[in-house]
Amino acid sequence: MADSHFDATRLPGFATVAVAAFLLLYLPIVTLVIYSFNASQSVALWGGFSLSWYSHAWGNEAVKAAALRSLIIASFAAVFSTLLATMAALGTTRRRAFRGETLIYMTINQPLMVPEIVTAVALMIFFGILKFWTGYQGLGWLIAAHTAFCIPFAYLPIRARLEGMDLSLETAAADLYATPWQTFRWVTLPNLAPGILAGAMLAFVISLDDVVITEFVKSGGQDTLPTYMLGQMRRAFTPEVNAISTLLLALTIVLLTAFFLLTPKKK
Repeated sequence: MADSHFDATRLPGFATVAVAAFLLLYLPIVTLVIYSFNASQSVALWGGFSLSWYSHAWGNEAVKAAALRSLIIASFAAVFSTLLATMAALGTTRRRAFRGETLIYMTINQPLMVPEIVTAVALMIFFGILKFWTGYQGLGWLIAAHTAFCIPFAYLPIRARLEGMDLSLETAAADLYATPWQTFRWVTLPNLAPGILAGAMLAFVISLDDVVITEFVKSGGQDTLPTYMLGQMRRAFTPEVNAISTLLLALTIVLLTAFFLLTPKKK
């Protein structure tokens, strides 16, 4: 009997299309990394191998300040968004099904489907009003905006981890007269920890790389590393931007690799 199972890899031209897709995705990135070692000031003409642009970036005080600001914002946003996402995931999974559960799930994940520019404009208007009322212009608004944007990214791996966890251990703890807090502290939280860590790392990467929301919400003198690079490209584009991009890419790859290693796999 002929095998009726459909296998897309057997379609004519599948390999060609797959290779072309990978080239279109990663060839520009590989080119960026290669030209970060360019000795020439031109971003288009190769002038030999050199680490000088990495040295320039390391000695650039504006780059250091923007990088530190990015790390501070991303760290706080990752912590706050993961905390809120964890509570939301527990509230939508560790209880009986209720009316409106699907609506709540859709509401939490709505920022993933809405164009980022729409979210950025909404946050700009909202935090603009708050800035006017309070007179405060510090990094707190950027942290709050990044937190709001990162919640669904942290929520998905945490919810996935909870849905894959067996309830028998929590039921056994309750049968042994453990309080809800003791059950959460000693049973749920240790098993949920990989999902929480994965959600935090994903939120950190999303916040660290964000340009649109930061550009709309930030006040003067609050450039993050991505917005600083965008400003440099408007003025004088040198391979220093390539070097900074390569370092940011390396950090992102490390964090995303850890995220995929920590994300539970379906058996």
